[in-house]
Amino acid sequence: MELFVNQILAGISTGAIYACMALAVVMIYQAIDHLNFAQGEMAMFSTFISWQLMQWGVPYWGAFVLTLAFSFAGGIAIERLLFRPLAKAPILTNVAGFIALYAIINSVAGLIWDFTIKQYPTPFGSSPFLGSQLISTHQAGMIGITILLLIGLYFFFQFTRMGLAMRAAASLPESARLVGINTSWMIALGWGMAAAIGSIAGMMIAPVVFLEPNMMLGVLIYGFAAAVLGGLTSPFGAVIGGFLVGIFENLVGTYIPGVGNELKLPIALALIITVLVVKPAGLFGRPIVKRV
Repeated sequence: MELFVNQILAGISTGAIYACMALAVVMIYQAIDHLNFAQGEMAMFSTFISWQLMQWGVPYWGAFVLTLAFSFAGGIAIERLLFRPLAKAPILTNVAGFIALYAIINSVAGLIWDFTIKQYPTPFGSSPFLGSQLISTHQAGMIGITILLLIGLYFFFQFTRMGLAMRAAASLPESARLVGINTSWMIALGWGMAAAIGSIAGMMIAPVVFLEPNMMLGVLIYGFAAAVLGGLTSPFGAVIGGFLVGIFENLVGTYIPGVGNELKLPIALALIITVLVVKPAGLFGRPIVKRV
C-alpha cells in the first residue's frame, strides 16, 4: 500500500508538469486550431534563459519572474512575426512552420549552451516533505506551483475583462470582432500566456530530468497525451488529463511487468491513439461542429 500511495503522489507531481504543458498546448489550439509542436522547445529555451540568469548571479525567484516576462514577450513575438502571416495558409504550411520553429530553437539552444547535461537548482530542496518518505519537497513544490497557477488562470478568465475578451475571441471570433474586441491581439496574448505557462513547466521539471536542449521532447508528448485525453477544447480537461496521465504512467511502469522507463513514452503515444479512436473530443471536450 505504501508503494501504491508513493506512485500516486509521484504521478500527481509529474502530472502537474504535464498539466502545465497540456494547458499551454490547449490555449494555442483554441486560438489558431493547430497544435504547437514547438511548445516544448519554447519551454526549454526559456529554462535555459533562467539558468543563464542564475549563472550571472540573479536569485532563483528573480530569474523565475524575468524568465516569465521574457517567455511572454517571446510568445507574442513568435505569433506576430511567424504565425500571424500564416493565419489563412493551409494546415500543412502551419505544420511546416511549427517544425521549422522546433528545429531552429533546438539548434540555437545547442549552439549557445551546447548539448551537455547541466544541473538545474530547485528552490524547494529534495528532502522528504513534512518528514514523509512518500513525496519530496520538490515534488510538493511542483504540485503547489501548478495549483496556484491554475487558480490564477481560473480567476483571470472568469472575472477580468481581458480574460473574458480572450475567451470570446477564441470561441466566437466573428461575434467578438463585432463588439469591438481586437481578436488578433487576443490571439497574440494567448501565445504569450501559453509560452509563459510552458516556461513554468520547464523550470519545474529541469531539476528532475536535468537541463539540455532535448529535455522537453518527452514532456511535450505527455502534454499532448494529456490534452487529447482531457479534450483539446477544454483547459480544465487538459489539467485533469495531465494529472491522470502522470498517475497512469507511474502505475503502469510499477505494476505491469516488462514496462520500464523505456516503454513509458510509447504508452503515452498509445494513449493518444486510443483516445482519438474511442472518444476523439476527449473526456471533457466538446465535439466541434462546423457549418458547411
